[in-house]
Formats: sequence, structure tokens, C-alpha cells
Amino acid sequence: MKHRWTIAPSQPALTEFLAKALKISPLLAQCLLNRGLSEPDPITRFLQPRLKSLADPFLLPNMQAAVGRLFAARERGESLVIFGDYDVDGVTSTTLLVEFLTALGWKVNAYLPHRMEEGYGLSQSGVENCLAKFPSTLLLAVDCGSTAVDTIQWLDGRGVDAIVLDHHQVSTPPPLACALVNPQLSPADAPSFRELCSVGLAFKLAHALLKHGRTVGLPGAAEFDLRPSLDLVALGTIADLVPLTGENRILVSAGIERLNATQRPGLIALKKVAGIAGEVGGYEVGFQLAPRLNAAGRLETAEESLRLLLARDAAEADPIAESLDMRNRERQKIERSISEQAIGAVRARFNPETDHVIVEGQLMWHIGVVGIVASRVMQEFYRPTLIIGGDGDEWRGSGRSIEGFDLAAALRECDDLLVRHGGHAMAAGVTVKADQIDALRARLNELVRRALKPDQFQPSLRLDAEVTSAELTVERLRELEQLEQTGMGNPAVRLVLRNATHARPLQRMGAEKKHAKLWVTDGRRTVEAVLWNVGDGSLPVGRFDLAFVPQLNEFNGSTTVQLKVLDWRAIG
Repeated sequence: MKHRWTIAPSQPALTEFLAKALKISPLLAQCLLNRGLSEPDPITRFLQPRLKSLADPFLLPNMQAAVGRLFAARERGESLVIFGDYDVDGVTSTTLLVEFLTALGWKVNAYLPHRMEEGYGLSQSGVENCLAKFPSTLLLAVDCGSTAVDTIQWLDGRGVDAIVLDHHQVSTPPPLACALVNPQLSPADAPSFRELCSVGLAFKLAHALLKHGRTVGLPGAAEFDLRPSLDLVALGTIADLVPLTGENRILVSAGIERLNATQRPGLIALKKVAGIAGEVGGYEVGFQLAPRLNAAGRLETAEESLRLLLARDAAEADPIAESLDMRNRERQKIERSISEQAIGAVRARFNPETDHVIVEGQLMWHIGVVGIVASRVMQEFYRPTLIIGGDGDEWRGSGRSIEGFDLAAALRECDDLLVRHGGHAMAAGVTVKADQIDALRARLNELVRRALKPDQFQPSLRLDAEVTSAELTVERLRELEQLEQTGMGNPAVRLVLRNATHARPLQRMGAEKKHAKLWVTDGRRTVEAVLWNVGDGSLPVGRFDLAFVPQLNEFNGSTTVQLKVLDWRAIG
């Protein structure tokens, strides 16, 4: 699919000033400007993230109340149950808090809902099963609960207090928890914690409890080191696709270091089954570790993933990691099948002029993979997409949106057609009766039509700068690595090479020849480029402009520059 190219405006005076002040290249300075950084001090903090720059956790809404209630529970000897979620963010959050609270004297149990039987979020059926297994007077909902008004009211009627630690949008009215710790409630003039996902919030809660514990002389608090848990924070934060800016950048930067040096038996075992022998970075987390941790929760329950992360030794961890690897392969098979069905069904009747949204559902589509399928369908057609499956009257689905359309807000305007819904602007979940799917599609289609202009149905490609091949050196790309970790909110550097030609014939790669390797030049020097998954699609000929991500390719002890092609445009 071709993109709308938007090249960031060049700011030569400012880039020259920053380059001299910070002793960096004008290209890195331009990339920093494109990320909203224009002053030397904030840039220095961005390029050198430090844990000491983290804000006081008590600045989070209702953190003081949460800490007070948790300390009261410890003093009274109350049993606490953590009700988590079945994705990587939920599992890592639960793991972090179980380890921390247990180490400092709380009586803690953990419960993760069954995706198929109890659904997503803090559902009443899930809570009833949780309390039947772990009778408690205090429930800590993690990565869920911000819209669970009825469930929390039900808990209150049975003498169970609820603390909610969550980053999703809050309902109106909000649930009446004894403490609702959610950065969405932060006032405009407060430090911004809105980018944090739940494992980041779990770290902040642990930090707040530790600070208070040290003040009141809690045994073990003075010497307790919270930093080893940052491996979990990096894992959950990258997997949850939240912006890697602000506090997340600090936490992930420190967490990746911890992840590479982790002594956690579960993560060592997981890296082994994933075939990761070298350094762990954002790619390894997002595409190798996280899918395996997610696999159990997608198909049934994430209890296995929780047990892996809490495992005490390799003898316990290794068989669980192997089981998760097997589940991941099963998940991939199911996902491929449903993706092919969904894309085929949409393509058979898709009208780009009138179909502004895709809502596709079929009986027996596995609800554990509908989110991944929704992402694939959205990428194929570039429309806000809901994929729904089920086996009864109420079906469950997952949605993915496109730039400029707030899916969670749109679903609130469809409240009368839905049993339940929740999420955020770019991803959401729904429960809907099967006979309302057509009405939901029609309503959403109209909402999208009114919200987006025609050109917004073509994906945009924001590019940092135009460069010549002479600028694409190993040394320059090493400098650009200071922008890592890249991801949501801090995209990988994307550049343009103008007026390029083939220096030699391109070469097809891969067993099925789906990829292509190019050697391109703008007359200054020749650079290797790769087009992944181009299949039978068109390839550049003659003269062309190339949009790409610059990368370093290390092979047989040699490091070379390689361009990962994003798009190309013919000249003339």
C-alpha cells in the first residue's frame, strides 16, 4: 500500500545551534526537533535517560489512598488478592506486585481471568470466581477496572474494598473504588504519567509503598532494591505499545539493561525457546518474547505465563517456557486461518468509496486472536477495524484504529448497541449481541465518515529528513542509535534518498522469493537496501525516491549500512 509522504520541514538555523551546543550532527538535531525536542537541557535528558529523573509516585491520582489502604491491610493481616489481566502488561504487572508485596510482608494471592469463560476486564463472573478461590477483603485490580462500575459496587456490597491500578480510559461516572490510581485522572498541570501502562504504574505503586515503608520503618524496606523488577517493566511496556516517551523512556532504557542481564529463570528459559542468543532489544521483546507470553492468555488463561515469570529455578521454568512456545505455534496457526478468512471476506465486497470501517464477525472465530487479526485486516485495508467472534448470543471482539480516529470514543457513541466495551483511542474491546453487528457496522461507518477526510484513508509516512548516500555512514548510524528505544511516540528514524537508481540488478531473496535486495545509488556511493515481503508487488525501476529506515547490518564480524525500504516513488 502506497503512503502519503510528509517530510519534516528543515530548520537549518536551529539544527546548527543544537549541533554546536550538544556536539551532535545536524541530522540527529533535526530528528530531535521532529520529536518535539528543541532545547539543550531536555535533549540531554532524552538522550541520557536516568532513573533519578522519575517523578514522585505520590503525584499520581489517588496514590496516597492506595498506599494507605494497602498498609492498613498489612497491619491487620488481611488477605489481598491481585486481579490481573491476561496480556503481557497484565501478567508483568501482577508478577511485579506479587513479588514486591510478598517480600515485604503482605499476604498476597493472584488471579488472572480466563479469556473464554470470564471475558476481559473486571467482570463480575471473574471476580466471583476469584473470591471463591481466594477469599479476601481487599482486591487490587491491575490493568483493568476503570469502567467496572457495577462490579466494584457489587464488591462493596459484600464488604470487599477495591483498589484499581489501570491506565485505560475511565467511565463516566467512574467506579467508586477506595482508590482509583489512573493517570487519565491527572490534572492538566500535573506531571504527565499518561503514557504509562499498567506495569509502569505497578512500578510506581511499589516505589510509593517503598518510600512510605522506609518512612515508617517497615522491616526490609530500607535495603529492598526495586531495580531488578525493571526487566518486567520493559517487557510489559514495549509489549503494550504505549508511547516510549517521558517516564516510559526512562523505565524501558533501564529495563532493557536489566532484561539483558536478568537472572530471572522464567525469562532465561523464554529467551532460550525463542532462540535469542544475542542482545535483547525492542524487536526481540515485541516479536519474540511477548507473543509467547501472550499465547497462553490468548487461547485460555495466562496462569502459565504468570507461573513462568514467578518460577524459582530452571527446573520449574524450562517446561513452562516450552509449553508456551507450543501454544504460540498453535496461536499462529489459528491466527493465520482466521486472517485469511477475514481478509478474503472483506476483499470480496470492499468498496473503498463507501466502506469507512470494517466490522467482520463469524461464529466460532477464536476470540483470543481477534485483536491480532484486526491489526492485520486494518493494515491490509487501512480502515478502523473490529473483528468479532463467538459461539453464543453474545460475541466478543477486538478493534484497531487508524490515525485520527478515536475508537474508544466512537464505541461510547454506540453504547446502546453493545453489552460492554472499553479501551483507548487506537485499540478497544467489545461484547455485542450477534444480531446487533450490522447496526454497529452502520453506526461506526457513519462516525468514521464524519470524522475523517478522504486522504486520511491512505496511511501517512512521516519522514525525518532528506539525505544523500554519502551521509549514510556507520558512524552516523551509530550516533542515531542514541534515539533508541524507538517505538510508539518515538518512531525509528525515517529518511529519504532522492533521485536514486539501481547500481546493479536487484536480487530476490527467501525460500519463496518474497523479499528483494537492491543496490541503490544517488551518484555519490552505493548502498544496500532491502524490501521485505514485497511478494508480487511492484519494484522500483529507472529513477526513484526511496523512503527508508537506516539500519546497521552485522554479519561475519563486519558492520555495513543497510536501508529497510518503507516506500518508493517513481521520478518522471
